[in-house]
Amino acid sequence: MGAILQSLGRTVAAGVVVLIVIVIIVSTAAGGVVKFDHAWWAFFMRWLHVLAGVMWIGILWYFNFVQIPSMPKIPDEQKPAIGKVIAPTALFWFRWAALATVITGLLLAWMNGYIASALAFQKPFTAIGIGMWLALIMAFNVWFIIWPNQKKALGIVQVEAAEKAKAARLAMLTSRFNTMLSIPMLYCMVAQQNAGL
Repeated sequence: MGAILQSLGRTVAAGVVVLIVIVIIVSTAAGGVVKFDHAWWAFFMRWLHVLAGVMWIGILWYFNFVQIPSMPKIPDEQKPAIGKVIAPTALFWFRWAALATVITGLLLAWMNGYIASALAFQKPFTAIGIGMWLALIMAFNVWFIIWPNQKKALGIVQVEAAEKAKAARLAMLTSRFNTMLSIPMLYCMVAQQNAGL
């Protein structure tokens, strides 16, 4: 077990194997076989969407609840470890999780036949439509405001000190804006199928 848990790749692969075993055991115990029909694929896309969304919003909240507030407490000689190692890696997973969340969400809405109705706020898809638009705004912010400015702030793109400070502030404020939007976005996503709006 130690060898599995010492590697992230093996840990994720083991998680998939555990999932497959659970699905086989539960479906066999229920006397059925998983039918790979449209409903199953729509469910599977929803699961991928939630998986990607957990990573995206989890990293967003890590930045805003842990990393940003902790930076003033870190001694200056230790800050390069954050800026050169941790932040670029976190930003890699952050931006690609945002894209994966949007793509799987749009595919899910298309597979279930409500993409146009949701994006147009037509009933009964108003809640999910609001959530989708909030997520699209947030993903735009990730790719076109936060990431370009973080590249400057982290020194990936070389700029003058004043521009670097300005870029860091804009990236932080936009990240905070996304944190604010994540609260109603998550509510709307859950509210659609649970009569919360």
